[in-house]
Amino acid sequence: MSKKKRMPLGGLTVALLSASVVLLAGSTVGSARAALTYYSENYGAQVEVSNIGVSLVENGSVVRSRDYTSNGKWEEKSTTDNKLLTALSKNNTKIIPGEKYDEELTVKNSGTIDTYVRVILKKSWINEKGEKDTTLSPNLINLNLLLDGKWMIDESASTSERTILYYTEPLKSGDETDPLSNKISIDSSIATKVKQDVIEKDGYKTITTTYAYDGYNFQLEAEADAVQTHNAQDAIKSAWGVDVDVDGNGNISLR
Repeated sequence: MSKKKRMPLGGLTVALLSASVVLLAGSTVGSARAALTYYSENYGAQVEVSNIGVSLVENGSVVRSRDYTSNGKWEEKSTTDNKLLTALSKNNTKIIPGEKYDEELTVKNSGTIDTYVRVILKKSWINEKGEKDTTLSPNLINLNLLLDGKWMIDESASTSERTILYYTEPLKSGDETDPLSNKISIDSSIATKVKQDVIEKDGYKTITTTYAYDGYNFQLEAEADAVQTHNAQDAIKSAWGVDVDVDGNGNISLR
């Protein structure tokens, strides 16, 4: 009887992230321009039109930013080629099941108006061909979320693969959210996920044991969105399709 075991978990796939911003028609920019029609051109020229912007920050460094500039164009920047987990991939880190690695994610308001922030996280397994395998469990990719403070999960819209979070407080221009996560790990139970193939020939049995996640890489995606705080309920409903309540301090809660 022969037995083969392989478990190359050293591979690491880092995913493209998209930091997107929603700017509604008739928002602060449009309202400011309309208001300027009541003043002289000289006065209007001194008024700075507000811009909206959002940046995704990983372990203290901006991964990607997307800002709407005063000239009416989107300005996008990335310091890591639009990738997460670059510290692990650069060092060719061997991912050890059960070991925790730093993965602090925050969002910064890189615009000039106050905003509300949403983050969508996606976890998946990628095979050797670079294709997503939906038969393997995203639950074994553990991103430790910090939900004791200002982040809340939309449970009704989240799945094992996708988690949608909202920052409950308005985020002022230049400010950064509290961390939504701090660590990432691969569940140690991955070592128990095996399959066996039995071949009988000439009276002998050959049993080949293969780990279900053999040759797979894990993928983490993060998408950050921001919407204006002006007319918050309508703005959030239009941009994100959810109904919220807004208290006297501007804090939001899902209905």
